Amino acid sequence: MRLRKDAKVERLRKVPLFAHCSNKELAEIATLADELDLSPGRELTHEGARGHEFGVIVEGAAVVEKEGRKLRDLGAGDFFGEIALVTDHPRTATVTTTSDVHLLVLTAAGFRELMRKSPEIQAKVLRALADRLAPEAP
Repeated sequence: MRLRKDAKVERLRKVPLFAHCSNKELAEIATLADELDLSPGRELTHEGARGHEFGVIVEGAAVVEKEGRKLRDLGAGDFFGEIALVTDHPRTATVTTTSDVHLLVLTAAGFRELMRKSPEIQAKVLRALADRLAPEAP
């Protein structure tokens, strides 16, 4: 199954990192998204490793583990690795597929190039990142 561009946009719209982006900007981001089909048992991220991509699960399931303990399950619409798009921090958890999975994947290098070319997208992504990191108002 391959997604149409508008379906990619709809998936990306639900990612908090892109919350302030317009439809046009989301369409630009969607052009960078590759689609992958993976089998169960594939490690998508490894705790402590450097991150180079971000993924959105279109279909299927995965598990998030930290220090060998299960944190949560991921399914269609869930995403992982978004901080790798804007930082060079190590992964905070390991994500492994638990079923056949269809993913949208953005590489950090491609996304950073888009942000360099589009200051508007860069500003909106940084705003969303700051919103996520700021403490909630009382």
